[in-house]
Amino acid sequence: MRFEFCLPTLGKAVPAGAEWFHEIKNDGYRLRIERDGERVRLITKGGHDWAKHFPWIVEAALKNRTKQFIIDDEAVILVVDGISDFNALHSGRHNGEVQLCAFDVLAIGGEDIRALPLSMRKTNLERLLRGRPDGIFINPFETGAIGPDLFQAACRIGLEGVNRRPNLILQAE
Repeated sequence: MRFEFCLPTLGKAVPAGAEWFHEIKNDGYRLRIERDGERVRLITKGGHDWAKHFPWIVEAALKNRTKQFIIDDEAVILVVDGISDFNALHSGRHNGEVQLCAFDVLAIGGEDIRALPLSMRKTNLERLLRGRPDGIFINPFETGAIGPDLFQAACRIGLEGVNRRPNLILQAE
């Protein structure tokens, strides 16, 4: 299976339809975690494996009962107020504190699930990470008309932005 990153695009308005998912955009490094048995890789957009940089994420992935999965995510350092601190992440001095903020699951148990609607993939992600150890958390999301209000709140507290995606099906390559 071949997986490419879905890259965000700049939008001029926040949709509010019932079919839209809205998530806070954390300021971190975009990664894809790939676990296959006892091997965990943290793949960057450039194709590099950063598993050695973020041991807490690798440890958390290895504690999961499911031995094969691929998650689309962001590596972040969260400060006391729960907001990501990109400068701390970028400095490299806190690599042991870097957590994984998961927002989509692409494959489980060797099965490519990108053909499922986003709502079903979110449900699968919740099941996959239920009872998970610290180091990996699910990015909270809201659906429907909350999008514009969530965006305004994100701007007020200085967050990077808001991700918004329709309840879509990803096209496998």
